[in-house]
Amino acid sequence: MSVSTYAELKTTVASYLARTDLADQITDFVRFAELRLRREIRIRQVLKSSTLTCTGGTSTVSLPSDFLEVRDFIVNTNPVQPLTYASPSAFSRNSRTTESGKPIDYTILATQVQLAPVPDTSYELKMLHYFAPTYLSDSNTSNEFLVNVPDLLLYATLLEAEPYLMNDARVSTWGAMYEKGLAALTKSDESSQYSGVPLTIKVV
Repeated sequence: MSVSTYAELKTTVASYLARTDLADQITDFVRFAELRLRREIRIRQVLKSSTLTCTGGTSTVSLPSDFLEVRDFIVNTNPVQPLTYASPSAFSRNSRTTESGKPIDYTILATQVQLAPVPDTSYELKMLHYFAPTYLSDSNTSNEFLVNVPDLLLYATLLEAEPYLMNDARVSTWGAMYEKGLAALTKSDESSQYSGVPLTIKVV
């Protein structure tokens, strides 16, 4: 059975559940499954580069609307200035927060990045980050999850369905299949990025 579109996914879920009366509920199950995948899937297919611009005298800049997690973050100057993450509590004790200059450190508060030192002029920032694919719908019939991990999306959807159906015995089944698939996916993605690349020690 093909699972390459939103409609096919819902049909497959109904088939696995052996139910024809859950059209509205299956829509909800898919949405909850996508929320789970947004929290847990970190593969190169959901990586993108975004350009942000900070303004002189302003310490904050808004995150991309589809932001999930930072992979790399730099000030795009010559030479490039890497930005170092600090937790909000550590950042609040950073003496650079009262200084002015090229940003060196950052933290994330809600939907904003806070920089230190406070930018002394406008800078272009480049952020490599994991992004949240657009939710599936009747008008958006496919996304990165459905293309790259249709099995995990299916298992996660079924995992969301079983408590609603009070079929507790199946929760562990779909949960185990999802966790096994996620572990294999993570290992495969890491191998594809680093296999054949010799390990080196960089002295800085």
